[in-house]
Amino acid sequence: MIIVRCKDCNKEIISHPSKTQCCGCSNMMTVKGDSVSALDLSRVVMVESSSSEEKKSVFSAQDIAWQEARRQRKVKRLDFEVR
Repeated sequence: MIIVRCKDCNKEIISHPSKTQCCGCSNMMTVKGDSVSALDLSRVVMVESSSSEEKKSVFSAQDIAWQEARRQRKVKRLDFEVR
């Protein structure tokens, strides 16, 4: 949940996960979920932001380390003599 204020009309909007909300002034600040859009974002103030959600990985630490080691492997070039 985030709370955003428009500097033009001083209207505060609380975000909703699925509902789009708009301030209605000439700046047209729109909030939906965790995204904020406006014609001029310099006239928008973020009052409160809760980004406490942590990304939980499906892979274990060993799986991630193996993938990183595999990603750093180099391709061995083979030279063949053409006759």
